[in-house]
Amino acid sequence: MWIKKQVPNIITLFNLFFGCIAVIFAVGGNLELAALFVGLGIFFDFFDGFAARALNAQSELGLQLDSLADMVTSGVAPGIIMYQLLSQVFGKPFYVVPNSWDFEQTFASFDLSYISLIGLFVTLASAYRLAKFNIDTRQTTSFIGLPTPANTLLIMSLPLILKFQSDPWIVAILLNKWFLISLTFISCYLLNAEIPLFALKFKTWGFAENKVRYIFLLCTILLIVVLKFMAIPCIILLYVLMSLFSKGKSVSE
Repeated sequence: MWIKKQVPNIITLFNLFFGCIAVIFAVGGNLELAALFVGLGIFFDFFDGFAARALNAQSELGLQLDSLADMVTSGVAPGIIMYQLLSQVFGKPFYVVPNSWDFEQTFASFDLSYISLIGLFVTLASAYRLAKFNIDTRQTTSFIGLPTPANTLLIMSLPLILKFQSDPWIVAILLNKWFLISLTFISCYLLNAEIPLFALKFKTWGFAENKVRYIFLLCTILLIVVLKFMAIPCIILLYVLMSLFSKGKSVSE
């Protein structure tokens, strides 16, 4: 019985494990492998809740553990990925290694590489969103604001697109400083916006009560087949737009 109750927590720990590996690769600048391990972490994050419901093993411990794991996989990792992308744009990484405690010298050494730290705002916004989610009783069957895994998928898609679909016009857009800065602030806003979003949780399999979910999943498959990695930002945008159009009604059905 004890082992059965620990299965969801073990799955959550796999999420955390792969999230830690993603952070290591992200810090080292290997954003493609960081994105891969973030994806693995999110995969396990999806199934821990499913396992908890299937085994009737929900617990307060599991809830807190899930948030802590998400903070790494869907908070720290995407923040570092965005920081690294901004560092590429501004020419060099930022390192907090002062040569002197002289204020004037420190201020004089300021350059645009400091702006890359804006990418870590994603981590701050994710932490706030996860903390708010744990105490918000409105989000038991739906979401208010973009879930951190969805936001992380959006950000992790950028290095994958740059690596595997590197057409000149795509690179010009994705490595534009204003695009990356704007995307950072937009993602921070969406994480904590009062926007009702439907959840992909099926209480039944009927089409009428799950129409929005089925349409979304079908569109997701088609977009992936046609656009590959470029489909990910389109899917996140579609998710938000369909939620706004349905006004979250499909979640409570």
